[in-house]
Amino acid sequence: MSKVGKKPITMPTGVTATLSGDVLTVKSAKGELSKKFPILNLDLNVADGQAIVSPKMEDKETKTLWGTWRNLLNNMIIGASEGYVKRLELEGVGYKAVLQGKNLQMSLGFSHPILIEPPAGIEFKIEKNTILVSGIDKEAVGQICAEIRSWREPEPYKGKGIRYAGEIVRRKSGKKVGTAAA
Repeated sequence: MSKVGKKPITMPTGVTATLSGDVLTVKSAKGELSKKFPILNLDLNVADGQAIVSPKMEDKETKTLWGTWRNLLNNMIIGASEGYVKRLELEGVGYKAVLQGKNLQMSLGFSHPILIEPPAGIEFKIEKNTILVSGIDKEAVGQICAEIRSWREPEPYKGKGIRYAGEIVRRKSGKKVGTAAA
């Protein structure tokens, strides 16, 4: 039995979850999220403000995916009710980001600016040297943050680059000048 899968999920008011066929749909005022279940051996019961994912049969594949799909449903419910926000910090001389409409334009030391278009449901905001990426889909927010960060990952000598807020970059010492042997 899955310890994670057995936990009930509390449903906030205004959020509904339905399972029709093999498609799980979560709706709220912020938007709608849907995911396709890879197996049909799981069942969703929504009652009294709680959602419970339970297995229909006790085979190995169902047991391994039970807790995973419970957490995916939980992420969808949290995203539909509160949303997700990730912060990226720009560290380095001349590194900056500006908004052009909905698109994000970054100057990262290349000969050209980097222009990133947000996927559907993702929104960018800029505060000083911080990029705020927000949306209702946790997977999409994390993916676009990883793509932005991949343009200039933090380097270990000076610490320049794009990092997640609160990320600790291990610093290396530079070249050490040795004494000349006489």
